[in-house]
Amino acid sequence: MNKFKFTLLLLLTTFLMGSSFAVVKIGLPYSSPLLLAGLRFTIAGIIMGVIVIALKRPHPKSKGNWIKMLIIGAFQTAGVMGCIFLSLRTISASESSILTFTNPLLVVVFGTIFSQAHYKLYQWIGVLLGLVGVGITMGAQIEFKIGILFGILSAVFWAISTLLAKKWGAFFDTWVLSAYQMLFGGLILLLGSFILENPVFSLNGKSLFILFWLSIMSSIVQFAVWYYLLQKGDPGKTSAFLFLAPFFGVLSGWLLLGEPLYPSLIAGGLFIIIGIYLVNSNFQQKSNVVKRTL
Repeated sequence: MNKFKFTLLLLLTTFLMGSSFAVVKIGLPYSSPLLLAGLRFTIAGIIMGVIVIALKRPHPKSKGNWIKMLIIGAFQTAGVMGCIFLSLRTISASESSILTFTNPLLVVVFGTIFSQAHYKLYQWIGVLLGLVGVGITMGAQIEFKIGILFGILSAVFWAISTLLAKKWGAFFDTWVLSAYQMLFGGLILLLGSFILENPVFSLNGKSLFILFWLSIMSSIVQFAVWYYLLQKGDPGKTSAFLFLAPFFGVLSGWLLLGEPLYPSLIAGGLFIIIGIYLVNSNFQQKSNVVKRTL
């Protein structure tokens, strides 16, 4: 893949990741949060499920592997997205995106504690910078909002699902896992909507467009492009550019919602973006390449 195409697709997928927070915020006046999240991922999961069946992608044959996909969906889609949608009721899209995308920092911490994984010094420096950034961003809050807790929980659930996907990912075709974890997570969110909230959805052109955008562009297209880039390029180098997602989250919140860019938000966001870049980078691999060329 040429560099221009790679860059264009990378900008597209990270833009879709980050801007979805502002789009959800726009859609919340028309729908209760868990219902909107449930509809988004149930629709996306059904469409992707039809696609992977039509393409005859290898499906799990054992009940245990289907249960593993259900568990990943419960954390990745139901847990992460449910918390994001709930957080946006009380905090800005910028704050929610910044908190959610601290998940790579938590992967290092949880991976060390629970998986005995080993990380480089610069990755731990990234974790430290990210935590400082969270402190700066949230330290400016005069009052605690429940959305902050949901934003933090979304990052926690995402980190857990990442570690589970790393542990169990070899059992699944990537596209099949993506399709069914979204479907299972979406169904869990729909069930949660009818149990935990008064489900409301105002049917009109704007709400349908928002649901279409979230289901197709911010879910199917975003995941498809991201997985394509991971397969065609170096996964470590590609993942390093995840720092663009919270940047687009803050930018879209400002452009679409008129959210103010407080100095604390900008400063804290920069710390977190640098931290995410360090955590996902692989400088060791680069140095080895240099050594081999000498």
